[in-house]
Amino acid sequence: MTQPAASGLFLTFEGGDGAGKTTQARLLEQWLTERGRAVVRTREPGGTDVGVLIRDIVLHHRGDIAPRAEALLYAADRSHHVATVVRPALERGDVVIQDRYLDSSVAYQGAGRVLDAGEIRDLSMWAAGGLLPDLTVLLDLDPAVARARLDRDAKPFDRLEAERDDFHARVRAGFLGLAAAEPDRFLVIDAALAPESIAAAIRDRVAALLP
Repeated sequence: MTQPAASGLFLTFEGGDGAGKTTQARLLEQWLTERGRAVVRTREPGGTDVGVLIRDIVLHHRGDIAPRAEALLYAADRSHHVATVVRPALERGDVVIQDRYLDSSVAYQGAGRVLDAGEIRDLSMWAAGGLLPDLTVLLDLDPAVARARLDRDAKPFDRLEAERDDFHARVRAGFLGLAAAEPDRFLVIDAALAPESIAAAIRDRVAALLP
């Protein structure tokens, strides 16, 4: 059973690596703060001290991690993060802006790792106590374009970024399938657009959700 997001507003950003989630989350945080809203900006994995340890395992562990074990690690991070960061912020009436949430697990571990997407979603919903975002912004980008952006950053790829093209194609299709199934929750934006155009579209949608 889905539990409500208390009195605050829960906003999540999804999409492949290199789609611009961090940039757009920062711009949205700035816009909301200028309008007097208390904002908590966080991420999964790694939004807590426990999450930082899990993030190091799932993204930077040198050896293989079994797909089901990977899904369970993300779920453990999510459970602790929601209980200690997200729900308390929402109960205070804050706006939570989060980089990745349960839709990433369904796309990456479900579609990408070819596990059962329904089981992954059920696991994530159980871990999060049924909490769904008020709005999920999906920044959609061709994986080849995303890879070129990551190459320009000249940083070492993490475990997921280093996966093959077919993996990232499945992840993108997984995200788009989720958005099609829940159009009221998702805002899908072409991440190849200019950053300010993307930010404006996000602000318009978020403004309609504000009291």
